[in-house]
This record gives sequence, structure tokens and C-alpha cells, in this order.
Amino acid sequence: MPPYGAPAPAAGYPSPPQAPSHTGGEPPHLTAPAEAAPPGPAPGPSAEPDGPGRPLLAKSGAPQAPGPQASGPQASGPQASAPQPAPEGADPGFVPVPGDGGPRPTAPPHATTPPHAAAPGGHGPVPPGGHGPVPHGAWQQYDPWSAPLQGGPAAPPRGPRNRRGLAAGAVALALLAGGVGGGVGAYVERYGGINDIKLPQAADDAGGRRPDSVAGIAQAALPGVVTIHVRGNAEQGTGTGFVLDRQGHILTNNHVVEPAGTGGEISVTFSGGQTAKAKVVGQDGGYDLAVVQVEGVTGLRPLPLGNSDSVRVGDPVVAIGAPFDLANTVTSGIISAKQRPITAGGEKGDGSDVSYVDALQTDAPINPGNSGGPLVDARARVIGINSAIRAADTGNGSEGGGQGGSIGLGFAIPINQAKRVAEELINTGRATHPVIGVTLEMEYAGDGARVSEHSKDGKQPVTPGGPGAKAGIRAGDVITEVDGAAVHSGEELIVKIRSHRPGDTLLLTLQRGGKQQSVRLRLGSSTTG
Repeated sequence: MPPYGAPAPAAGYPSPPQAPSHTGGEPPHLTAPAEAAPPGPAPGPSAEPDGPGRPLLAKSGAPQAPGPQASGPQASGPQASAPQPAPEGADPGFVPVPGDGGPRPTAPPHATTPPHAAAPGGHGPVPPGGHGPVPHGAWQQYDPWSAPLQGGPAAPPRGPRNRRGLAAGAVALALLAGGVGGGVGAYVERYGGINDIKLPQAADDAGGRRPDSVAGIAQAALPGVVTIHVRGNAEQGTGTGFVLDRQGHILTNNHVVEPAGTGGEISVTFSGGQTAKAKVVGQDGGYDLAVVQVEGVTGLRPLPLGNSDSVRVGDPVVAIGAPFDLANTVTSGIISAKQRPITAGGEKGDGSDVSYVDALQTDAPINPGNSGGPLVDARARVIGINSAIRAADTGNGSEGGGQGGSIGLGFAIPINQAKRVAEELINTGRATHPVIGVTLEMEYAGDGARVSEHSKDGKQPVTPGGPGAKAGIRAGDVITEVDGAAVHSGEELIVKIRSHRPGDTLLLTLQRGGKQQSVRLRLGSSTTG
């Protein structure tokens, strides 16, 4: 027997769910009492269900809280009256819900009490038409979608929660499609389409290089090379240098730092990008060398020094510098000649800034900005300091004399000479020059270096008591060889002399009165700076 006096369901329809038993007394009376007011419009929002087990939403969309009149199981009055009949022409199984977008299912016909049936407990007949109130427990337990309604299949609920679920699903689907599309696009962009042409390519190597290769030499030497920027009152310039020791001493050319003068600024940039201020420790224009020092810099990488006397023509070399301010530039070549007597500078006109170099010649490309940088051998040892180029547009041997660029004729100060000068500049701030104690006739056009025949500026051609006088050299003598190496001019003689240390003994070959003779001379010393 169905609960609460409901008739048995018709054949082919499932029984409505059983309401839970009421413990502790008489079952709840949910039908309208005999004294209930006639059916009329409900003053509050509809109490029809919005789906299994939850009330309809009010117009505002917010859940409507039950009033105190509906709090008890025996509520009466207008709040407990029967729902309004469906409008004319509407499906009798649905009633429209204002503001909710469509009809809602009403109570299934088989879930109501038949006409004139007595309510349980003897509380009066149900109003005619079977539209009396439905037991509250039956609504809470009955699933209107578990069985088809009379008049056709049930439609799914269309509440706000369902719309939110559909919207969330659509957004998730769009995001998924976008992610998949983006991933496919990125793959196609990087690897190409299925039918795209793929060109063969070698696999990436391990990155290792032989230590004596150009790449291996550069890798070993670059951390010890710096770029030098100089700014003075009237001019500025860029050059190169390299680290001598962990105390921050850096060797470069004198003509690189000379624009700073006495009040200029020198900054040093290391290969890793670190920049530091530098100060001049000592400089010498005759050798075109200078030492600057940085302080407070850690992790310095001094470059090892080689032996320039052991270099042979044809040996591979690598030049490192900042040509035209392009830092960390590496070029390679060979030693194309040795003992090239060159002079550089001379812009002052008095000869005080002329440097005399018994240079190493190289075809490694050297350009303005390479000055002061290292020329290293196959073991990344410094064998020379890049100092000058022969420019095609001017023919000047000085790097600063022209901007025509490298034509494969670069010159470097041998490291054996530079080492001695650098040590003196660091220790004393000055460098010593070897001298023979004679005045040369620089305008002599013949072969060899001729000693002046007359005094000049109050100086005698041969300094009394000097090294030349002690060796027996006289005014007018023409010196043609130094230790067996031919000398063709006064500049070449100075270059040969300055390639030695003070105190060294030399064998000079000279011409006097048409006769050749040899003398031994011990070099003296003079200090400049």
C-alpha cells in the first residue's frame, strides 16, 4: 500500500520512492486542513522543486530561504496552499517559473492524492481535482527523472547551476583546444610540417678543442686579456692590454694610455665584462710600453710569458685585442719575419716620443685597437706585444698613423724586451735604456750608421768617458754591423742597441778611412721617464 494513502501506481509506472518513516509518533500531516482557505495565488515565490531535492531560485537568482510558516510539518495557510494551475494551453505537466527561462516540472500525476481521498489521519478530504498539497517527505525523496512522466519523456532541468556547468565545460574545452593548437603550432614552427623538406645536419659536438688549435689557444688566453678605454682633456682612445700578475698589473703600449695625460681617466674591461678603474704605474715612450694597475679585482688570470728569442719564422701565432673597439677579437697567422727595425710615434717633432722596436713581424690581422694586446704562440704564451701596422694608405709604420686597416704587416715588441721594461716600470716607475755614448748623423744616406763629425747642441759626437769612447769609437766612424747583423741606418743601430740590456757586451764592425775594423763595447745605461 503506498504511503500517505496514495493509490497504487498504474501498470507500467514505477512506484514513487518511499518516504522515510517518521520516528517517534504520528506521521506528519502535509495535506491541507478542512478549514484551509480557497485556492488562490501564493504571495511568495513558487515552492516547486528545481530538480531533485532542492527548491526553486527566486527571480534574483539567489536561493530563497524558507519562511517560518513553512518550518513545521503541519504548516497551513497561504504558504502551504496548492500550486497554481498551468496557464491555458500549456503542458499540464509544467508550470512557468518567472525569470527562470522556461517551464518547470510539476508533481507527477501519480504522486498526488486522488480526488475525494481522505488524508492520512482523518484530517479531511483532498480538494477536488487532485491538486491538494503533496506530502513534503515525498517531494524530498521522489526523483522525477527516474521514470517517464505521463504525456512524454521528461526534459532535463535547466537551472542556473546547469548553465554554469555548461559554460565551465565550454571554457575548459576552448583552453584545451587552444593548448593543443599552440603546441602543434610550436612543433611545426620548430621542426616543420610532416611533408616539409629536412636538410641533413651534423650532430652537435662535445665542444672540446685541441689546446694548440686557435680555438684552444683563444680559450686559454682570453680571460687574461683586457680592453682599455682612455679619456683625456683633449682626446680619447681604445687599446688592449693583458694581466701580468695577481697584484693587478697590466702591460700595454705607451701610446694607448698617453691621451690620459695627468688628469685623464683609464678604465679596464675584462673579457667577462667586469670593469675597473686603473692608474698608471710607469710608462716609457722609447720602448712604447706602459704598466697600469687595477685594485679590488679578484680572480685575475695572468698570462704566461714565452721566450721571443726562441721564435722561428713560420711559427703559428694568435693576436687578441679590440680592433676598432670590438673587444675579445681573435685573429691568427704566423711569424713572417724577425728583428724588423721599426720606429713609431714622432708626432711631437723632437724625437722624444719616437719608439724604436726590433720587432716580430706577423701576418695575423692587427688593426687600430689591437695596440698593447698579446701575440701568443701555440701554447698560449705571450711572445710579443702588438704595437704597430704598416698601413696601405699612408705607408706609416705606426698604428695611429692611418686607419686603412690591416694589410698583413703587423709588428710586435718581443716579450724578452718588454719583460725587462715592465719589471723596471713596476719596481721603480722608470725604465733604463742601453746606450753607446755617441751622437749619430740621422740624415746620413749611405749604408750604415755614421757617428757625427761635429758637435750638436753643445754635445760632443763621442761622449768623453762613455762606452763608445772606451771602445775606441771616433767621430765620423760608420758602424755597419752589430754582433754580425748588418745595420743600414741610424734607426736600425738604435733598434739593435735597445734590444739588449744595459751592461751587455756587443761586437761592433765599423768603417774608418776606408778600412774595416771591429771593437767590443760594453753598453751603458740611461734612465728616462
